[in-house]
Amino acid sequence: MAASTEQAAQQMLTVLEKTVSQNQNDQKQAMDYIAAACQQDFPVFVQCLSMILRTQQCESFVRQAAGLQLKNVLCAKETETRTGYLQRWLQLTTEVREQVKQNVTGTLGTEPSRPSIAAQCVAAIACAELPQNLWPNVIQLLKSNVTEPASGEMLKESSLETLGYICQDIDPRHLEAKANDVLTAIIHGMRPEEGSANVRFAATNALLNSLEFTKTNFDNEAERNIIMQVVCESTNNPDQRVKVASLQCLVRIMQLYYEHMLPYMGSALFQITLGAMKSQEPEVAMQGMEFWSTVAEEEFDLYMAYEDDVERGVENPQCSSRRFMEQAASHVCPVLLEAMAHHDDGDDEDDWTPAKAAGVCLMLAAQCVRDDIVNYVIPFFKHFQNPDWKYKEAAIMAFGSILDGPDPKKLLPMAQEALPAIVAAMCDKNVNVRDTAAWALGRVIDTCSELANNAELLQSVLPALSNGLHQEPRVANNVCWALVSLVKACYESAVANGTDGTGQPETFALSSVFDPMVNELIKITDRADGNQSNLRITAYEALMELIKHSPKDCYSAVRNTTVVILKKLESLLQMESQATSEADKAQVRDLQAMLCATLQSVTRKMQPVDIPAVGEHIMNGLLQIMNRAAATRSNAVMEEALLAVACLAEHLGKGFINYMNVLKPYLLQGLANVDETQVCAAAVGLVTDLSRALEADIMPYMDEMIEKLIFCLQAPKLDRNVKVVIIGTFADIAMAIESNFERYLNTVVPILNDAQNAAVVTDPNDDDQVDYVDRLREACLNSYTGILQGFKASPDIAATRMTVKAFVESIISLIVRVSSMEPVPPSESLMATTAGIIGDLVGIYEGEIVRFFTSDNVNNMLQVGRKSKVGKTKSMANWATKEIKKYTSNGAAGFNFNR
Repeated sequence: MAASTEQAAQQMLTVLEKTVSQNQNDQKQAMDYIAAACQQDFPVFVQCLSMILRTQQCESFVRQAAGLQLKNVLCAKETETRTGYLQRWLQLTTEVREQVKQNVTGTLGTEPSRPSIAAQCVAAIACAELPQNLWPNVIQLLKSNVTEPASGEMLKESSLETLGYICQDIDPRHLEAKANDVLTAIIHGMRPEEGSANVRFAATNALLNSLEFTKTNFDNEAERNIIMQVVCESTNNPDQRVKVASLQCLVRIMQLYYEHMLPYMGSALFQITLGAMKSQEPEVAMQGMEFWSTVAEEEFDLYMAYEDDVERGVENPQCSSRRFMEQAASHVCPVLLEAMAHHDDGDDEDDWTPAKAAGVCLMLAAQCVRDDIVNYVIPFFKHFQNPDWKYKEAAIMAFGSILDGPDPKKLLPMAQEALPAIVAAMCDKNVNVRDTAAWALGRVIDTCSELANNAELLQSVLPALSNGLHQEPRVANNVCWALVSLVKACYESAVANGTDGTGQPETFALSSVFDPMVNELIKITDRADGNQSNLRITAYEALMELIKHSPKDCYSAVRNTTVVILKKLESLLQMESQATSEADKAQVRDLQAMLCATLQSVTRKMQPVDIPAVGEHIMNGLLQIMNRAAATRSNAVMEEALLAVACLAEHLGKGFINYMNVLKPYLLQGLANVDETQVCAAAVGLVTDLSRALEADIMPYMDEMIEKLIFCLQAPKLDRNVKVVIIGTFADIAMAIESNFERYLNTVVPILNDAQNAAVVTDPNDDDQVDYVDRLREACLNSYTGILQGFKASPDIAATRMTVKAFVESIISLIVRVSSMEPVPPSESLMATTAGIIGDLVGIYEGEIVRFFTSDNVNNMLQVGRKSKVGKTKSMANWATKEIKKYTSNGAAGFNFNR
């Protein structure tokens, strides 16, 4: 190393010593120096840090500090920052990079402390270089460190830690070719012959992180047997860390390689995991339960896939479930039930415990095993009357947990029998029992909604719920949701008995107590302890659901609630100005957001005749909220306020024009807020609702809106899903302003063209990408459809044809791409939209354009659409087919894009 670099390293050594100084000023100066050194001469900076990290004569804490600083300039969580760090590293000369790599790999095994900071540095560099085909021998080097007989415990442990970090952070594709070397090192470290528990723990963790890219090894029976043997043997390790990590490996293996597990289930996995569930060590027990939860989830998904194949008419559908859960349920369920009864009164609500893990596992098992679960759980219901609150609570929890599995008709008699005990438990002296009883009551009503029509039952349930609202916040929280379940069940039952043209029933079973229920919930929002257990927010959410599911004879409650909410909004504005602490201000802002959301519910339910009378009051309140939210940058409040304005606009229709001038600044500000996805999305949605409400009257404001929408589409930071919504918004704008949209064609059409060209599936196995491309294509076609229909409203057909012709080629190009059905077929919704725009184009250009839609691909897509079970897809495909046939044989001239 050059003399200047050595001097810099010596200076850096002194600075690093001060990073742990008790003197805050010294500490700040040291960190400022480090930041400046990184910016001024990055090559020398990383060389110095790696040199100090490797130097064993340095104090341990100084080496750790050097390693930490080095790691922090090599990797970051944020994608943008991480990309910048990667480029900076790769721009270093080969000499500098090699020197740093020699230093960090040379540090492995020499650190006196755990975990190894050098391991993190080596992994960070490997993750940067391996995808670039650099440092090809790093995996071989780490393998040698583990397998060489002369390697010491610390060297093996830190090398395995490095492999674990690499496997965790790198794209699996870049390690698939090196999977054998990785596994060789890991399996060597996990062998029973390895005497160090630390080495075996590091190896097991590395295996856990490597499982995703070892598919080839698991497909090979001999290699799979070796891996499974080593993992199963490791579950017997006396070191709890190794035992837990080994069980975690089994969970992940079951998730990734379920189809290969049959030979191992009866001989090893069943006994290992059942024993783990019975362990007195919570971490061990929870991994055993996680294993069976995973089994249940996998088998439930396989069964659902099978049912989907049956429904779609797939020939000879096969269910590939091995039915492990079904066969093991009689053994697993008793262990789960017993575990649910073993928890402490002082358990924190947020702590994950074996009792909670057992409850989740039982719920998943019920979904998987279905009706049979009842036979394994019924004996435990004797504990409904157990004086030991733990068993009583566990029995109620078990009852609520299995309700998603069996046929509701089979559950109904059991629910009727259990309900009195559950209602009685809501008055139990133990808060855990009352809390679980309130939760279970809601679950019962959700599942067996017929019970809500039982007048005798309501007489016992309603007082219990009313009483529960005034109990501890955690109990009242669950009571709120139980109330919602009850109201929904009664409402749906009333709807089934008949509605008028509005779709609302005249009355329902709770009409006589609806007003008191609403008033009780409003009182709950004012409880002093309402911030505990999220009670206040839950009460508002429950209030919204009650308003949404109110029959016509409860309309007075809707009107009264509107007045109450407006008064609360006014008082909250005063409260915010008086709040001093950040916590108090945040709580007030949360309430403002909830009140805006509640206003949405009451506005949707208001009768048209009442909207104008209260509209001005609602809008004035919302304007005050938006003004305050803009000043304090309260994004959640602004989002809900914009959504509430959209709801009001929808109901006021053209009458909303009176508020456009005062709304415009907040709307444009929301559209420009690309850093806050939800606010921007709410503003985009408001543009759509305003377009539908105001129609052509929105034209004076449209230039600025279009300008902001284009700005959003060009913003790199804005979530791509919001951009899809914006693309679709042009449809509503075009249909609102009709031929006036010609003003924006030269701006919007190139954007649609760019979007459809970018809508390409490159990886058919990437579900997120497939879904995104499908939605983007549909948004483009919807916008084209909106533009076409907007121009079709003009009586001048010839002018419409000439205007639209400028972008017909783009539309046809997208139709051709969608109808190819490759590499993945379009969704039902996209297929319907595509068929619809084919019909629109044929309607405009008649026989001139038909030849583009008589190809095999288009015919095949429309044939699939005509056979669809989705009504819209079927009707659109039939309509498009008829339009095409109408003009196929009339010998009209072909369409010329350039004419």
